Amino acid sequence: MPKRKKLETVLPVIPLRGLMVFPHMVLHFDVGRERSVAALEACMLQDQTIFLVAQRDIDTDDPGMDDLYTMGTIAKIKQVLNMPGETLRVLAEGIERAKMLDLVRGDTFSFANIAVLPGEDQTSDEIVVLSRMVKQSFEDFIHKSGRLSPETTMNILEISLPDKLADVMGANLLTELEDRQKLLEQETVGKRLEMLYNVLNKESQLAEIEAKIQGKLRESLDKGQKDYYLREQIRVIQEELGDTDSAEQDELKKKAEQLPLNDEAKQKIDKELERLSRMAPGSPDITVSRNWIDWVLDLPWGKYTEDDLDLTRARKVLNEDHYAMERVKERIIEYIAVLNMKKRTTGNDAMKGPILCFVGPPGVGKTSIVKSIAKATGRKFVQMSLGGVRDEAEIRGHRRTYVGAIPGRIISGMKQAGTMNPLFLFDEIDKMSSDFKGDPASAMLEVLDGEQNFAFRDHYLDIPFDLSRVMFVTTANSMETIPAPLLDRMEIIEVPSYTEEEKLHIAQLHLLKKQTAEHGLPARSVRLSDAVMKTLIENYTREAGVRTLSRTIAKVVRKASVDMLEKGQKTVTVSRKLLESYLGAPKYIREDTEKQPMTGIVNGLAFTTVGGEILQIECTVMPGTGQLQLTGQLGDVMKESARTAYSWARAHHAEYGIPEDFYKNSDVHIHVPEGAVPKDGPSAGVTMTCAIVSALSGRKVRQDFAMTGEVTLRGRVLPIGALKEKLLAAYRAGIREILIPLENKKDLEDIPAHVLSCFRIHTVTDVKENLDAVLLPAEN
Repeated sequence: MPKRKKLETVLPVIPLRGLMVFPHMVLHFDVGRERSVAALEACMLQDQTIFLVAQRDIDTDDPGMDDLYTMGTIAKIKQVLNMPGETLRVLAEGIERAKMLDLVRGDTFSFANIAVLPGEDQTSDEIVVLSRMVKQSFEDFIHKSGRLSPETTMNILEISLPDKLADVMGANLLTELEDRQKLLEQETVGKRLEMLYNVLNKESQLAEIEAKIQGKLRESLDKGQKDYYLREQIRVIQEELGDTDSAEQDELKKKAEQLPLNDEAKQKIDKELERLSRMAPGSPDITVSRNWIDWVLDLPWGKYTEDDLDLTRARKVLNEDHYAMERVKERIIEYIAVLNMKKRTTGNDAMKGPILCFVGPPGVGKTSIVKSIAKATGRKFVQMSLGGVRDEAEIRGHRRTYVGAIPGRIISGMKQAGTMNPLFLFDEIDKMSSDFKGDPASAMLEVLDGEQNFAFRDHYLDIPFDLSRVMFVTTANSMETIPAPLLDRMEIIEVPSYTEEEKLHIAQLHLLKKQTAEHGLPARSVRLSDAVMKTLIENYTREAGVRTLSRTIAKVVRKASVDMLEKGQKTVTVSRKLLESYLGAPKYIREDTEKQPMTGIVNGLAFTTVGGEILQIECTVMPGTGQLQLTGQLGDVMKESARTAYSWARAHHAEYGIPEDFYKNSDVHIHVPEGAVPKDGPSAGVTMTCAIVSALSGRKVRQDFAMTGEVTLRGRVLPIGALKEKLLAAYRAGIREILIPLENKKDLEDIPAHVLSCFRIHTVTDVKENLDAVLLPAEN
């Protein structure tokens, strides 16, 4: 046989303590040493290939060339998980064996010059015969010892490649590191198969002798003597070997008996404990079985925290941490009151937890109010972010048949909470997506259904677990991307944008104090009057929530701290002039509300995920062939609204002095700034109708009006949503004349009184009323 040529390469190295990896073998191991972590990070930045080699002495913390075996395995990193204590759990798959020629110590990690041993001819008669002999010996050994499960045995016997057969069989049979390393170091398939054949024959003989001894003992001892003798024999053997597995299994069984498990969980854990006791030491299935048992026993079966039912304290906690948000606070107070009444009447406050969904723009405090709710009710708090989650296994877990399977985030969260009735937050539920791995939104249907979640079944555990006492709260910026069946299971509570007065209170009562403390300054050392704070809000922020406001205040505090140190001041009172020196020229300047009437430009009101906005819809007419052009990144619904408005204008041309044949020789172009921002929805229908009629008739439009409403072909004005956010946008823009659909009049109750008092609200049922209000008479 010609000598094989070795292919040399360079790879990062991770030394393994107490274990090694065969090719074709997948296993988990933990990485904690700094140089090993650095080597892992280096390989993840390249092609995820690394060289794994066993240490000779496991007590050596920084091994050199002499401390490592020369033969190791090139492996592919499949998964890396962050574990507590700055440890990484790595899932790796062995690819091929390689010999280390030299170990080079780098600044942060070591890398090795290795010689890759290429594959050899596995079809020779000698190799084929050896493979058959090894399989026959393996079957004989398993028949006599019963050491591996039937499924594992069948999988090994079905392997056709001799080199893979040798590696997989060695990984499952050899328990001592020296024996495993010796097999790895055999450079040819034939030598590996010969070694395995000798080991199997020896183990088969020992198993046969053991069976004969057991047969003789069985014949000579009655049942009582046999039981006593076997127990004593096991005890003595365990003492000699220092084996504590049996004691651990007894402890697990005792713990399982003390827990209030449901019937199915009791049956399955008893069966798994019995199976664990029969497994041979060193079997890979032991880790899988033990992990499952640990997960089941670590769950908070029957543990409940007592709800704090003091309404006065709950109101105080909610008001201390958050300003406004009255609907959310009212719903939580109602829930606590119901628990209180139920405890008084029945003596038991056990009831299904509510499933709430807080919908509102970013930065309005949806996530933080949930933490305050947990504090007010005295419940443990668990948070799971659903943004970008696209794998169903994140929710339900992986089935145990997969390598490295773990429970889903729901069960993990319950274990983390340590109680059966925590407050569980699903953040950004509208940001979930789906792909070939499944639809997590569909998996959430069972979790968020009060009629089903009393028996939630995780794929990994495969036993029912009661989630009915959990208070589930979800947050979202928009309901449009939440599937209808999921939306139907939740109680929707809208969290609206803040008014400028509300932002002023939040800034003075919460944000300024928070930023002063976080920047290490004494309380009240940085002061802003209400007038200066209002200038900061109006001229340097434009948002529905208060995140940008918080960052801007933080910038002011930082600038003030510099002045305090350089000038030796103990306090800084920020004036308007000082504010501008800190933050620069104002970013947003409120335009004069007294605008000149213009042709083809109408103020519309829109709602986006960041709150209400003013849309100045522009329309112009030019010679052409009757085309309607729409620009500004409009969605399908908004385009249909524009076509509806165009058709209405064409049908009523005579009433507004529009040329009868304009649709033949004139093009109409509608643009909705800003062009880079996508827009959609039907609520701009009346605005586009007014813009088209103004442009075609040449009549100017009053710019002190703003409007919203969906329009039909008959000119009816239909109701819209998010009226509060839209009116707040008009309030911020200084527009005081508002046209809204008549059916939205009931929604005015939600508008703060000080905001509503600034408007003159006109309710309309027909688009002609909008035109009569905003169109000026034609100029002669």
